[in-house]
Amino acid sequence: MIPFSDEELLGPVKASLDTIRPMLQNDGGDMELRGIKNGVVYVTLTGHCHGCAASGQTLKFGVERQLRMDIHPELSVVNIPQGEKFEL
Repeated sequence: MIPFSDEELLGPVKASLDTIRPMLQNDGGDMELRGIKNGVVYVTLTGHCHGCAASGQTLKFGVERQLRMDIHPELSVVNIPQGEKFEL
């Protein structure tokens, strides 16, 4: 169980994602934070990351790994495809 509320996670998650963002941007991609609910971080991969065959690996071994190291080991990340409606 994650000992933080979704609101408490927002700032640290944004900061952690900002450390990963340059790696994505070097390859012509980026990501947008869509929201956090129950310890699940929802993002949308954009640019070259959108539809890339390696995007699943990027999420698990890049984004999720960094969030778990920086904040809490039980956080997870879900990609919401571009254009898909998303509500928390």
